[in-house]
Amino acid sequence: MAESKKAPQNRTIVLNKDEKEYFLKKIIRLNKSVSVASIINKTIIGNFFKIKKYLPNNFVDLLIVDPPYNLHKNFNTIKFKGMNNDAYSLWFESFFTLCLPLLKENASIYICSDWKSSIAIQPVLEKHVIVRNRITWEREKGRGSKTNWKNNTEDIWFATRSDKYIFNVDDVKVKRKVLAPYKREDGKPKDWAESDGNKYRLTHPSNIWTDITVPFWSMQENTDHPTQKPEKLIAKLILASSNKGDVVLDPFLGSGTTSAVAKKLERNFIGIELDEDFACLAEKRLKLAEDSDEIQGYSDGVFWERNTLSERENTRKKKK
Repeated sequence: MAESKKAPQNRTIVLNKDEKEYFLKKIIRLNKSVSVASIINKTIIGNFFKIKKYLPNNFVDLLIVDPPYNLHKNFNTIKFKGMNNDAYSLWFESFFTLCLPLLKENASIYICSDWKSSIAIQPVLEKHVIVRNRITWEREKGRGSKTNWKNNTEDIWFATRSDKYIFNVDDVKVKRKVLAPYKREDGKPKDWAESDGNKYRLTHPSNIWTDITVPFWSMQENTDHPTQKPEKLIAKLILASSNKGDVVLDPFLGSGTTSAVAKKLERNFIGIELDEDFACLAEKRLKLAEDSDEIQGYSDGVFWERNTLSERENTRKKKK
């Protein structure tokens, strides 16, 4: 995590020693029951299984969970060991049932997984909540194999506690180029508009996402976290299933994508993370979000079909 000399185009967010000491002072630890007001917009360091008992009930509008997938993985100082599907399902259920009392009755839930973890996660969700959909997104990266198909997709399970829930469909439409720009009888565009010489249409979001780019070294949101989710991906979840001022909880915060995006989109957030370095990275990203609310691939209230630089950033570059 130590800061080192980077290539000119490498925008990866890193921590130096002084920054870590500074951000550690902002992180909170729980050893007694707390109010919502005392933890809102905070990063909590600790093991969710141990600190859940200190959290208040019925205060979360949106739960976003990116748990360790069912494989061997090192998360800096934390190691997760893969297990058989039955054991992983029991582990996930032991975690998920702790989350349920924290949620409001109209809360929405998103659970990230890969193909293997999905097999174990779905039955648990079906048992405790209402499963609405399974999103599959293309993460592009992934090692090739001579004996198997390349694994380059992941799942996100969408569930709710009840039939009363938020879904802001107009906030998550995708702006796509129109290949066949049909016109009405009066000659005016049909379901499309022209911008900068190109023809675009706002389309309803589906459960197949091919417009996401995994963070990499030249992107300003990138960190050294091994399973970091793209800000654009988390932005879709937050915009669709919460309103401004709602509370978003991420109990496996990692390097802070959920908190940073929630702040940029004017939601309240609470992030829980076990590793000190990642928790400090999350705080640094929150600090950076004070200077810029940009989310790559999302600008002017619209998701673009590829995760390119925002129109605002491109416009600034052209003016230079």
